[in-house]
Amino acid sequence: MHMHAHGGGERTSRILRVSLVVTAAYIVLLVVAGIRAHSLALLSEAGHNLSDFFALLLSLTAVYLQSRPPSSTKTYGYHRAGVLAALVNAVSLVAVSGFIFYEAFHRFQNPQPVHAGVMMSVAAAGVAMNGVIALLLYRAGRDVNIRSALLHEIGDTLSTGAVILGGWAILATGQYWIDSVLSVAIGVLILWSGFGIVRETLNILLEGTPRGIKLEQVEAAMRRVDGVNDVHDLHVWNIGSETRALSCHISIADIPPSVSERILRDLKECLHHEFHISHTTIQFENVECEVAHGCVIPVGTGAEKHKH
Repeated sequence: MHMHAHGGGERTSRILRVSLVVTAAYIVLLVVAGIRAHSLALLSEAGHNLSDFFALLLSLTAVYLQSRPPSSTKTYGYHRAGVLAALVNAVSLVAVSGFIFYEAFHRFQNPQPVHAGVMMSVAAAGVAMNGVIALLLYRAGRDVNIRSALLHEIGDTLSTGAVILGGWAILATGQYWIDSVLSVAIGVLILWSGFGIVRETLNILLEGTPRGIKLEQVEAAMRRVDGVNDVHDLHVWNIGSETRALSCHISIADIPPSVSERILRDLKECLHHEFHISHTTIQFENVECEVAHGCVIPVGTGAEKHKH
């Protein structure tokens, strides 16, 4: 997503700032209530929400950086600032889940009395708060940076809902180990969401093929354009989470520039409409690629695959 300093970017920044203040207040409430209720589940929620706080803070920073225009030293701008923020967020989630598992293990060995009523009251407030923030983030944007923060909030909404059910179960049965089980479940949820974001952000940073894109389909679509004889040295990657780029070599007949311009226009239109690729670097050729350029096409076999 290409964020600008006005419009959607300003709205997203405002939502993130409000979410930061509300989340910080709720963290304080969770810590105080968790200590008073002797509830590891509530303290786990405090840790989960602390990671949310940093996720929102990093997302806010990334939105600001992404709004900055390209320069002579940063020719693509700062699109990947949001990707880096998402990666840091995800790693923090994994660390928080490890701490929760450690504490839950000790609680299983030494269960402690838990004030279930306090658990349920604080968790109910958390469901409302996290639910509203998640809805606002969902409407704010869909790039990986905002989605990483959104996953934090969705995870919190579900886990705080589970704390309410757990508090009710403790009241009904008097079994305090339920608190530790809830903590482990929250930890697993955190770990799952964290690994998903780590996988996606690493793919972007390593310039892997974007999610949902298959090079074979891209190549086939380009070959269908009238005037294209061959497609090779094809690369597709993400500049930012929502900005796809493509570079390739296209073999065409020895034709006037005015005709090749029509082929280029058709190729760009095809890539934009079918694959949402707008940033393209396409090199036309009517002779064999030079070895010095790193691309070799077997002579006389225009449709065969090239070698690197």
